[in-house]
Amino acid sequence: MKEKFTNHLINETSAYLLQHAHNPVNWYAWGEEALKKAKQEDKPILVSIGYSACHWCHVMERESFEDEETAALMNNNFINIKIDREERPDLDHIYMDAVQTITGSGGWPLNVFLTPDLKPFYGGTYFPPVAAFNRSSWKQVISAVANAYQTKKNEIEEQAENLTQHLLNINDFGKAGKQNENYLNDVALENIANNFLKTGDTEWGGFGNAPKFPQTFSILYLLRHFYFTGNKAALNQSTLSLDKMMMGGMYDHIGGGFARYSTDRRWQIPHFEKMLYDNALLINAYTEAYQLTQKKEYAEIVNETIEFIRREMTSPEGGFYSALDADSEGKEGKYYTWSKKEIDELLGEDSEIFCSVYNVNEAGNWEHTNIIWLPENLKTIAEKLNLDTNALSILLKKSRQTLFEARQKRIRPLLDTKVLLSWNALLIRSLCKAYAAFDNEEYLNMAERNVLFIEKNLHVKNAAYQHSWNKTINNQQAFLDDYSALIQAYIFISQVTANSDYLIKAKELCENVINNFSDEEYAFFYFTAATQTDVLIRKKEMYDGAVPSGNALMAENLIMLSSYFNIDEWKVRAENMFNNISGVIEKYPVSFGYWCLTLQGFIKGYKEIVITGEEYFKVLKEILQVYIPLKIIQSSNTEDSFWPLLQGKTFSYQTYIYLCESYKCLNPAKNVEEFKKKVNQNIFNKKSNTTK
Repeated sequence: MKEKFTNHLINETSAYLLQHAHNPVNWYAWGEEALKKAKQEDKPILVSIGYSACHWCHVMERESFEDEETAALMNNNFINIKIDREERPDLDHIYMDAVQTITGSGGWPLNVFLTPDLKPFYGGTYFPPVAAFNRSSWKQVISAVANAYQTKKNEIEEQAENLTQHLLNINDFGKAGKQNENYLNDVALENIANNFLKTGDTEWGGFGNAPKFPQTFSILYLLRHFYFTGNKAALNQSTLSLDKMMMGGMYDHIGGGFARYSTDRRWQIPHFEKMLYDNALLINAYTEAYQLTQKKEYAEIVNETIEFIRREMTSPEGGFYSALDADSEGKEGKYYTWSKKEIDELLGEDSEIFCSVYNVNEAGNWEHTNIIWLPENLKTIAEKLNLDTNALSILLKKSRQTLFEARQKRIRPLLDTKVLLSWNALLIRSLCKAYAAFDNEEYLNMAERNVLFIEKNLHVKNAAYQHSWNKTINNQQAFLDDYSALIQAYIFISQVTANSDYLIKAKELCENVINNFSDEEYAFFYFTAATQTDVLIRKKEMYDGAVPSGNALMAENLIMLSSYFNIDEWKVRAENMFNNISGVIEKYPVSFGYWCLTLQGFIKGYKEIVITGEEYFKVLKEILQVYIPLKIIQSSNTEDSFWPLLQGKTFSYQTYIYLCESYKCLNPAKNVEEFKKKVNQNIFNKKSNTTK
């Protein structure tokens, strides 16, 4: 008699898990029921990890997980667990490390086999339904693993034990680089910049060869390096990268927003999924680039990207959704690509110019269809076509709007409506910086509304939060990334609103992280809280990937909050973190991009800006538009002894703008122009004209 199996995913909220809810596989979500069953039946666990916008996850589902014969093999031999990597990044980090150790590479879908006590012993990424590309078929793999577990169990357990010990060893980050104070200087910053530049593509921008990722941390580091040193090569590589990305097909010229990455060197062919975090980080980079260069095209990109998020990735309640899929109607990029015939019919007499500008042709510029992109900048194209640049820009804007309205009628890619605390917090910071640069109230409204959403829907009690929400709160406590990004969001929103209540919340969250996530021996922080017990090991996530590592963010938070609250031990802790890692990040900056930014801030120091007087808020808005990449701002019209930065300052009707470093202040400026002169003179290099 055939055993009956049940798919347990139907009541999950994750879009990724729900995509698999009707597979004939006996899927469980990660939890006590599945883990207990594995021990009771002494069966190996098959963990399959992915995310809703993952193209190859969809492919493997169609080829293998929807196949009844394959599902029967899985059901008979394993406890099968599906995990959304965005809901459980802690598990993804652990088992990705395991698979990379086993195979030398990683990716998604991530398929890993565990003993009943959660120790990995074998795994890989995508497996085809039949043997191909020097890969065994999925059925061959699961049959071989099942047989090995039954006939060579002792060897399997020994292999799992050895692999787990290896994971513990590589998690002991910090010992090798301990006490490297010699790296905390300008020489290290120059070496980091040079190492970034060595990998830069000086023709098409970006770093390295295809596939190309945005690498916004590298770009920001070089922008700031130019600001501090005047190094033109750093400026040129960062702006070239930003220019080529916004011209390429990775940018959605019709609807705004960026895709995940480019599969080619020229940024033409994107992997079409759109992730919230990429767009948040790119808004940040283009905003800083605008403030430094005043290039209006960067302002347009920021506005269009924020408008895309407002229109397509914002919940009615004010949360920001996670992702838009690469696929629609079962085909990658179908929503975003065009035939020339379609464009001709929609644009009429304007089609010829539009197609010439955006590289559209009858044969297609990618897989018999067309990706909208700019091989050259608009000014160069206008000269070639003998057209006025401004007139051409107006024609193209009108044409893009026509295509946008037509595209709205297509079948849309799947929207992942999961709201993740860390990604939302990253966007809050970027919205605050965009508001500061452009004085657009809508940006600040989106940020403040999102803060209210987080506090209403993800706050549990005191300074404790949950990780995600999807129509309801997800029962998973927040991770280090969530807290570190939220702390930073509170710091930045306090700067632009002059509301110090946000700083109090940031301090409370920082104390929570120190109490519950600390690895005191090396000054770093674990990814999971001490109260979370369902993981094999507590990882310290140090590398900066697509998003900043929580440790790098915490180092920055400790520096900034130490200035606001005059807590010297927090700055000392950040310094200890740098002592343990700075030598590594200098040698391998691409893997530690946000750490590089944080180290740059620590070495160069933060400008402390205090604004007093009746018109403090008006003056604050003007100062926010000035490009000062490393700053602490506090503004008030009344003295408050609680805040160290406000102590000893003059409060009257007159505006006073204090520029300070480490609580040593210049004589105050009385208007923004005078303040800007002080900033530009870098007057702290001089010993005179200072007051305590």
